[in-house]
Amino acid sequence: MPERPRYMISVAADLVGMHPQTLRMYEAKGLVQPGRTPGGTRLYSELDLDRLRLIHRLTTELGLNLAGVEHVLRLEDELRRMRARMDRLERELREEIRTTHKQYRRDVVLYRQPQPPAPRS
Repeated sequence: MPERPRYMISVAADLVGMHPQTLRMYEAKGLVQPGRTPGGTRLYSELDLDRLRLIHRLTTELGLNLAGVEHVLRLEDELRRMRARMDRLERELREEIRTTHKQYRRDVVLYRQPQPPAPRS
């Protein structure tokens, strides 16, 4: 389950190659939202780690500042929502097509060539 929070901040920081304070700063800026235990300890999920790796790539490889990263992440989130919506609509459409096809009548009708009218006398 990639959404299940499981890594404490020190472990998460090691896994993504960042300092724990950087993770706190990203959380403060709203770039990542780790889960919390009842005692308040941050717990990061695999999805959080993927997001942190993306942030790291955007800042180091592409040289984006945090405002640019925030914009890219917002676009990524919107794209993910749109894909999910599109998948849902496609499933609904396919189901409607299947339902419509089931309603077709499949009666066999014998076709006879029309006979010309009989001559009048």
